[in-house]
Amino acid sequence: MRSYQDLFRTPEFTPLFLASSAQTVAQTASGLALGTLVYRATNSPLLSAVSMFGPSLAQVLGAVFFLSGADRLPPRRALAGVCLAFAAGTAVLALPGLPVWGVFAVVLVQGVVASLGGGVRWGLLNEILAKDGYLLGRSVFNMVSGIMQITGYAGGGVLVAALSPRITLLLSAALYAVAAAVLRLGLSRRPPRSRGRTSVTVTWRINALLWSSRPRRLTYLGLWLPNGLVVGCESLYVSYAPAAAGTLFACAPLGMLAGDVTVGRLLPPPVRRRLATPLLLLLAGPYLLFALHLPVPVAACLVTLASAGFGASLVQQERLMTLTPDELSGHALGLHSAGMLTLQGVSAALAGSLAQLTSPAAAMTAMAAASTLATLSLAMAARRTQTPSAHPVPTR
Repeated sequence: MRSYQDLFRTPEFTPLFLASSAQTVAQTASGLALGTLVYRATNSPLLSAVSMFGPSLAQVLGAVFFLSGADRLPPRRALAGVCLAFAAGTAVLALPGLPVWGVFAVVLVQGVVASLGGGVRWGLLNEILAKDGYLLGRSVFNMVSGIMQITGYAGGGVLVAALSPRITLLLSAALYAVAAAVLRLGLSRRPPRSRGRTSVTVTWRINALLWSSRPRRLTYLGLWLPNGLVVGCESLYVSYAPAAAGTLFACAPLGMLAGDVTVGRLLPPPVRRRLATPLLLLLAGPYLLFALHLPVPVAACLVTLASAGFGASLVQQERLMTLTPDELSGHALGLHSAGMLTLQGVSAALAGSLAQLTSPAAAMTAMAAASTLATLSLAMAARRTQTPSAHPVPTR
């Protein structure tokens, strides 16, 4: 599979693509609305950051208990169900008078549901395109995700200012429902990729098997730690520049779009495989300058530059798929997604705590320094590891 046209000629790619795009807009707009609502109510950078990235933090529960369902549930039914669950939860968040503890309870449930949805979605994408087309297809999803994040944050910012955070949440809930309808009508009925029941025991067993290989383990850590820590920087945009948070949030996916186009479409494979570490260093480097309390235009340019480094994840995911058998692709990609988003949620909480004790600018710089250290440490560990060829992993 060599071109974007080939992707959109592939049956079922387009409805999955459209539904994912709608989900991204709904997620970003509702996240900005919820973060604004919580910040107005509490004046707390920590609670604002956690409210926006709390679903990411809660994904660890899904990864521990339910992730075996990524390969053991019918994909169409599971994906549509996830969208409907998010539609209902987002509508609940819009209720007037909902206490802060109630907000975080809903956010917790959404995170558990999302952990399963990520594994099902990316496993289905790998099934639709096969491994030779997965990287190109995932790069398209990432690129359009960047555009949809820009749309969601920009549109969400306008809606929050012109209407209210609660109305923005209701509109986001409606968009989740539309995504569910697209999935239900556009995808064909497929059997699960693996047989057997979804259970906690099976989830733990497969997680342990995937984690037991040192090359896979280092790949997972590279996917989780550096970008998770940088998302801690992003979680402080609201408290760093309350009047311009939407601008900073829109610049991040713009840079990510540029990085994904370059990595996924323009670079030949031999060059691409060598760029994971440089891209991760680019991801964190510009945030080291935020200690200088930069004006918003300069900060926006640095955010755009840094976010191009997110293209490293395409290189790392391609490597992960070469190390994983097809029948576990959904579980492996779900573990990547859940672990990455969990680390993002942890980093948001950590960054918010540091900002409470110091300042948003100082906390962003500290998180960027931690990301740089993690990248360098993992690169040194990888050099000491001889990469074996992919080998089957037993599922029972």
